[in-house]
Amino acid sequence: MLTCSSVRSRFAKPSLWRGFSTLPNNPHIYAHWSDSRREYNLSLLPDASSGMPIGSCPNIPPTPDSFRENNDFLQLVQRVIGEHAVNDPDVQAQAAMYTSQAGASLGSGGLFFPGQRRHKRRGETGPKVAGGGGGSGGGGAGGASAQGGIGGAGRGGWIHVSDQRNPPDLGRVAWPEDIFGSLELDGEGRFVDGTGRYQKNDTYRVVTKEGILGLSPFLRKKLIERLTK
Repeated sequence: MLTCSSVRSRFAKPSLWRGFSTLPNNPHIYAHWSDSRREYNLSLLPDASSGMPIGSCPNIPPTPDSFRENNDFLQLVQRVIGEHAVNDPDVQAQAAMYTSQAGASLGSGGLFFPGQRRHKRRGETGPKVAGGGGGSGGGGAGGASAQGGIGGAGRGGWIHVSDQRNPPDLGRVAWPEDIFGSLELDGEGRFVDGTGRYQKNDTYRVVTKEGILGLSPFLRKKLIERLTK
């Protein structure tokens, strides 16, 4: 079983790291420079010798082409989301909107996030991840259901747990690479089985053109707690 310390040792010895700063587009992520490797190790922790790295890159800010992802970290993120997403105030706000509006104003698999901006989205069908309105989506994930996404008329549906670096418009669905996974709701807007039966999305990417990993404050806190155990 991999631990934070065992994964850390595969990236670099702590003594070879010096200095750190936070990313210009994400103040919650620290960049630790390695003289020996000539690259930055990215972390949610200010101490390069603790926690599991997000990944590495030769330049700041990281780009999809330059970033080297730590898959062990991403697996940990998915486990934390699966365990705690139903208690996240942001996710609960989506479920509450489902209950109050029955999906009428949310479109197909719509989501609610504060401070949204407008841009076009792609479609989706079935339990797959994609944009709102009809089309196809990524594999390995739950998503807005074929029975109306966030449902209506007492039917259940799905809400997505999305990266906050690029929040979707009201009534729209985030891009597949911005969706961590999906939670299932019943016709009353309650999480199925009390857990939501979280299904991860295999098309999620830690770094995109829109930026790097942006967890909600609640989920970020839970992840940091796991990293510092």
